[in-house]
Amino acid sequence: MARLGIREADLEESFVRSGGPGGQNVNKVSTCVVLKYRPSGLVVKCQKGRSQAMNRYFARKILLTRLEAQIHGRQSEEAQRIAKIKRQKRKRSRRAKEKMLQAKRPGKK
Repeated sequence: MARLGIREADLEESFVRSGGPGGQNVNKVSTCVVLKYRPSGLVVKCQKGRSQAMNRYFARKILLTRLEAQIHGRQSEEAQRIAKIKRQKRKRSRRAKEKMLQAKRPGKK
C-alpha cells in the first residue's frame, strides 16, 4: 500500500452478510467485506472465505491490484487472463471455419 501511496485513512470498510456455501457461520455473521477507496471511488466486495479477517486481507489485495492497473495504465494479469478466455470462446467467422475444414480434408487444399 505504501508503494502505491495509499493510506489506511483513505479506505472505507464495511461488513455485510455473505451468501452461498459456508453454512450457519456465513448466514449469521457479517463476513463479507466491502472496501471503498475514497479518492477514486473504486469499490471491492470480497466473500471468498468464511473468516472476516481473511476476507479483509483478500479485499485489500484485490483493491491494490485494481488500483495498480488503473494508475499504471496497463492491463492487469487478471484482465489479460479474462481477455484470453473470451478470445478462445469467441465464435469463428464462416470464412475461417471453411478454411480450417478445407485444411483438414485429405488431398484437397
